[in-house]
Amino acid sequence: MSRSFLRLLLGLFAMVFFGERPAAGQQAKPATAEGDFVVKNFQFRSGESLPDLRLHYTTLGKPARDAQGRVSNAVLILHGTGGTGHQFLSPIFAGELFGPGQLLDATRYYIVLPDGIGHGKSSKPSDGLHARFPQYDYDDMVAAQHRLLTEGLGVNHLRLVMGTSMGCMHS
Repeated sequence: MSRSFLRLLLGLFAMVFFGERPAAGQQAKPATAEGDFVVKNFQFRSGESLPDLRLHYTTLGKPARDAQGRVSNAVLILHGTGGTGHQFLSPIFAGELFGPGQLLDATRYYIVLPDGIGHGKSSKPSDGLHARFPQYDYDDMVAAQHRLLTEGLGVNHLRLVMGTSMGCMHS
């Protein structure tokens, strides 16, 4: 395994199990940008479709491309069931990972924090369709996240994919 990956794993382990807080002067919440990408006529595995599937996301940093035009610094972090991409902006997570010199320094990496289908500000049954909302599963959620990255954000390569709980299963 690469050293940077091991550092990331050790940092996450320490954060989760020892409840570390940002040290004085650490940047707890780097600048973010939010947006919505709408997938037209999204087809679910159930055979149902939505004319407009809204996928909300938050980003930190900016994409960098190599000589071949491939994004070289994108990181996708996926939330668990009941969560949203915003949960990763709390000081216990962002304060440990996204600040200058930290493992996922937002000045070096383009970090994408999407809200999965049915979560946060993305399309969900409670938006009005209730029981008429198409049946969806993890495959649909992953397919939608892929479209957000490739079509919505122009990301054609990920340096790292990680997540918590359900997001880990998606990754």
